[in-house]
Amino acid sequence: MIGSILPVALGFAFVCVSLSILLNLFRLWRGPLSADRILAVDTLTINAIALIVLFGIAYATSAYFEAALLLAMVGFVGTVAYCKFLLRGDIVE
Repeated sequence: MIGSILPVALGFAFVCVSLSILLNLFRLWRGPLSADRILAVDTLTINAIALIVLFGIAYATSAYFEAALLLAMVGFVGTVAYCKFLLRGDIVE
């Protein structure tokens, strides 16, 4: 039962995450404010992490999960740096 549902669920999840990435790219392109673009980049990172985890589930390997963890850490630091630059105009104090 689980073996027959998993490919269908993975396919549906790939479609949903891909659609979400396209919508994030649209917001990144059309975002009227810098804060909108920062939020779009942060959400794009989260969706990329979800896509990597889905590939890890599909191929049943743990290397994708480690890559997702690294991307999560880099994405968080990047978002904090963008926000700090937006608020103060400088990253390093």
